[in-house]
Formats: sequence, structure tokens, C-alpha cells
Amino acid sequence: MEEIAARAKVSKPVVYEHFGGKEGLYAVVVDREVRALLDRVTKALTGGHPRVLVEQAALALLDYIEGDTDGFRVLVRDSPVASGAGNFSSILNDVAHQAEGILGKEFSERGFDPKLAELYSQALVGMVALTGRWWLEARKPKKEVVAAHLVNLAWNGLSHLEMKPSLESTEE
Repeated sequence: MEEIAARAKVSKPVVYEHFGGKEGLYAVVVDREVRALLDRVTKALTGGHPRVLVEQAALALLDYIEGDTDGFRVLVRDSPVASGAGNFSSILNDVAHQAEGILGKEFSERGFDPKLAELYSQALVGMVALTGRWWLEARKPKKEVVAAHLVNLAWNGLSHLEMKPSLESTEE
């Protein structure tokens, strides 16, 4: 709090008065980062072929991690429950909801049950998000390579979906 006050050229009590304490300041930072990441991913999910949308969304997340590393670190830590815009989990849910709409349309056009779009959107978003958390520390390979492999797995897996998948280990 002292460092923030010094950089803002105000007294420490002014910082406390404005934010109500460290938790209030942290909530503001989390809200700002939530909006920044959600804006990037939302913009990436507009227009284009579904495969391009997956590419754009993966790159949007990796671009954010690369350019706003500290902000992403704040998001993937436990953020305050009272945070107005939410936390990393709420961002993932928002993105999954957007992806659900895209997948639902594709599923309908291909004769699949559009009710399953929610399940698949959660799986896709989770795959990209967990890979992003890993890449935050690894930073290798390059983000474009990581995105290409994510899309390869997601797209090639999605393009060969079975109408009624089953587990071979449970079949008799």
C-alpha cells in the first residue's frame, strides 16, 4: 500500500480510503483483468469459420498471457469471491457460454444434439485454459505453435465426432 501511495503521489490513508483496504484494491485489479481478458476473447469469437474461431480464441488467451503476465497470474490465483466482475472461473464460464452458442449452431447443422454443445464448450474452454496456465510458466514452444496444437486437437477431434460415442471399456 505504501508503494502504491508513493507512485500515486498521495498519502497511504488516501489509498485506504479509496479502496477500503488491500482486499478492495485486489478486487479492483481482478475486475480490471477479468474485463481485459474477457474483451480479448469475446472479440476473438466473432465472425469466421468455427475452426478460425478456435484459433483466434486460443491466440487471444496466449496473447494476454504473454502481454499481461502479471494480470494473468492475478486471475489464476484465488480471487476474492466478492469481486464484481468475477474471477478466472467466471471468465471461463462466459467464454464457454459463447462457444456453446457457436457449437450449438454447428451441431444442429450437422445433425448432432445441440443440447450437448454445453458439454463440448466446457471441454474446449477447459483444455485451452489449462494449457494457458501451463504455458504461463513453460513459455515453450512459441504461442503460435501452442495454439496450432490446441486447434489441431480440438478441431480434428471435433471434425470426427461420433453421433453416439461410448466407452469401449464399459461395452460388453
